[in-house]
Amino acid sequence: MEAYINSKKTEMLDLIEQLVNIDSGSYVKKGIDRIGSILIKKYEELGFIIDVKEEEVYGNHLVIRHKKAKSPEIILLAHMDTVFPEGTVAERPFHINGDKAYGPGVVDMKSSLVEVLYAIKTLIWSGSDSVENVEILLNSDEEIGSPSSRSLIEERSKWKKFALVMEPARKDGSLVEARRGGGRFTLMVQGKAAHSGIEPEKGRSAIEELAYKIIQLHDLTDHDKGMSVNVGIIEGGTAVNTVSDSAVAHVDVRISEIEQAEYLEEKMKEICATTEVPGTNVELEGEIGRPPMEQNDQTKSLLHIIKGVGEEIGLKVSATSTGGGGDASFTAANGVATVDGLGPVGGNAHSDKEYVEIGSIPERTLLLAKTIERLSGKK
Repeated sequence: MEAYINSKKTEMLDLIEQLVNIDSGSYVKKGIDRIGSILIKKYEELGFIIDVKEEEVYGNHLVIRHKKAKSPEIILLAHMDTVFPEGTVAERPFHINGDKAYGPGVVDMKSSLVEVLYAIKTLIWSGSDSVENVEILLNSDEEIGSPSSRSLIEERSKWKKFALVMEPARKDGSLVEARRGGGRFTLMVQGKAAHSGIEPEKGRSAIEELAYKIIQLHDLTDHDKGMSVNVGIIEGGTAVNTVSDSAVAHVDVRISEIEQAEYLEEKMKEICATTEVPGTNVELEGEIGRPPMEQNDQTKSLLHIIKGVGEEIGLKVSATSTGGGGDASFTAANGVATVDGLGPVGGNAHSDKEYVEIGSIPERTLLLAKTIERLSGKK
């Protein structure tokens, strides 16, 4: 297998370049669907059947199975969207510098899309029927919280034993054994406008009320318990000499345990139920929509298997926790043994310095192929 994968390195890198050079931000449907069409053709050539889940706003999602598959026990999750707007590729297309490749989405996660394809190719080349034990779900909206694909992920993972999630490995090569959950909220304050010089006493400052709310919300943060509340964007006012009649805050919430979701939502509602500035009104919208991926005995058992596979191929496998959210949370919450970060090694995701370590691509492809074999009861 290793020799086969190494013989395909140039081919893999060419496909990564092709995918990276297609704008596929979460709202660039035509780009995502173009990537999907490329992958559909390649999987069909391997004897796989693709169920295209049509979407009007977002890119189409793909559910991929071998034509002989009956009840696959393994689900592989990868996403086709990136965080970058249309036009980014024209500004900084795929390029290689030394032992790293750069470009929008190169590690998060277009290299992973290629890794999955070539892990399957490798298993087919080796004659392994473990390809029949895999279902691949490629979604198009992970970077914005998977609003249209969450239910699909939950549905398709419901009866699976294992979920292998293809987010990139950490910079040190670690897999991901736990992720924080979270959600987004919008806090809207209404006040009363007045001229701040002529009759300020008639005004009711929405900005002043929002300031109180920001402090109260931030006080909910408890880093020791893995809970954080962050007001990341504020808007308000019309002129410096006008008492503001409206103000808005956009809030990011992160949790480490599912029980914390209800607690934080209730506390936020309590804070917004009263006002400090008489005559103002506060409304709160949003939810904690992504559960945490909590480490459990299932995760530990799956990690033990993957580490064993790593030892066999000479690759040391470690695992860590991360504060970022991901689709692994949905499979984990569904009771499926889940490990994330099985993609290639890289860094600086979501930035103009995003890169993938080229040498890690064949290594991680071999690890994935061997792991699929092992989970399918093959040696």
